[in-house]
Formats: sequence, structure tokens, C-alpha cells
Amino acid sequence: MRRREFISLIGGVAATWPLAVHAQQTATPIVGYLDSRTHDEGESRAAAFRRGLQEAGYIVGQNVAIEYYWAEQQIDRLPAMAADLVKRRVTVIAAATTPASLAAQAATTTIPIVFESGSDPVRLGLVANLNRPGGNITGASSMIVEVGPKRLELLHELLPTAGVMAILVNPADGAFAHTQVREVLSAARDRKLELHVLNARSDGDFDAVFADIKRLRVGGLVIGAGSVFLGGINKLTSSIGPGC
Repeated sequence: MRRREFISLIGGVAATWPLAVHAQQTATPIVGYLDSRTHDEGESRAAAFRRGLQEAGYIVGQNVAIEYYWAEQQIDRLPAMAADLVKRRVTVIAAATTPASLAAQAATTTIPIVFESGSDPVRLGLVANLNRPGGNITGASSMIVEVGPKRLELLHELLPTAGVMAILVNPADGAFAHTQVREVLSAARDRKLELHVLNARSDGDFDAVFADIKRLRVGGLVIGAGSVFLGGINKLTSSIGPGC
């Protein structure tokens, strides 16, 4: 399933679960859309979300409204944004990234939350289990984090003589980043590989990352799941090049 189709599915979940429940309580249901990225980075997925709502019969400006909250890659802004959505009594919160999902969960136990996460929501503590999420939260996961060890394995197969690898994460992602590092570090130990953890909070940190890759003589790089890397992925791969 393509990424936009996945987010469109979340839009459908948001419509068929909480909005239907609250339709009789308010003339126009309000979706609080919480995203840790910038508007430019997240708009394509927001558009897919709107399509999902429309497919379920909810059209923005007619029978549903959306309040967008973009954290502009400043993860520490998310708790206050989530709290503001709760204060405004939105009908449902749609959390578009893992950090946004965690912030929304911490902000309310009563307003329904629909999330999209790149990791196991049970391991993150978002839900009790996959079959019965429980509480006021549901959603879907693309399990990006769980394939991190497999990506390291593939790198090792492609570069069998490379004993030094690295993983790039955004430390501002908190528990999400920690989970990624833990999974890939465990895989590196099993294969007796030296693994360095590199950090980038924004595009402005990439030059320092490139310098560290050369200094540490890293043979292969696993780029972690994180919204900050989506826009910079081409720059990263083109700048590193083969034989880094």
C-alpha cells in the first residue's frame, strides 16, 4: 500500500469511528489535525487524509471542519498544541506522526484519537493490544521501525567487508528514536558490527552528519524513520554516495 493510500485509510477510520459517534452532538464535527512536520512536508498526506474523509461522506467546509496544527519540526511544541485541541473540544484528534500520537495520548483520555505510527503501537504504549486497542485511541501502523534490523541485515549482505555501520535518527523524536536505535543496535550486536548513532534534528544538521560518516569510516547508513528525513532523503543519499 502506498503512503498516501495509507493516510487516506486513516482518514476513513477517523470518519467512520469518532465522527459518526459525535455527529448528533455538534452541527459540524471538528477534526484536530496534529502533525510534527511543516505544512509543506505534510500537506500531501493531509490531502490524502481529506480524501479518506470524503470517501466516508465527510466533505471539508460542508459537514466537517479541520483545524490544522503544524509543529514545524519542533517536537517540544506538540504537548501544548495537543492541550489546545483538548481545550477547544474538538470532536476527534487525528495524529499524523508518532510524536504527535504520543502527545495527543498524553493530553486526553476522553476525546477520540486516530493515529498513524511508524512503529508498533503496543510497544510504544499507544494501545493495549492490536485487536482491542482500548481507551479512546485507535489507528494504524506501517511498522517502519520493525524493519530497521532487516535493513541493516541487507546492508551487511551488500557490504560484507564493512564492519562499521551507522543509524541516523532525530533525537527530538524521543521514545520513537530510542526504539529505532535499540532495535538496530541489537541487530548490529548479533552480527558483530560496530554501530554509531548519528543525530539530526533538521536539514541544517546534515552537513555535520556527512562529516561524521567520513570521520568514522562508516560503511553503510540506516536512515531512521522520522519526518525530518522525508524531505532530505535525496540530499542524504546523493551526498553520501557509494563507498562512504
